[in-house]
Amino acid sequence: MSTVVRVVCIVLTIYWVILFARIIMSWFRPPISGIGRTAWDIVHDITEPVLGLVRGLLPPVRMGMMGLDLSPIVVFIALGVIQAALGCASGF
Repeated sequence: MSTVVRVVCIVLTIYWVILFARIIMSWFRPPISGIGRTAWDIVHDITEPVLGLVRGLLPPVRMGMMGLDLSPIVVFIALGVIQAALGCASGF
């Protein structure tokens, strides 16, 4: 495996972890200020471009009065497919 492919595999794995952190963080109210808010904003800024793109193609599924956002699931599947195609050994 070439160095470029290894770097891409590492970046994809890091993005997977950050996306997972965003999902966990979405269960809680964002901090008002401090380092927690800074971390919250960084995770949001890293993941929102991809999630927003997918959300534009696949709007939330309506479930009564709420909507189920399927965009993280689609991104996780896409990351897995890309990692498998590249032959990343540590793919989730």
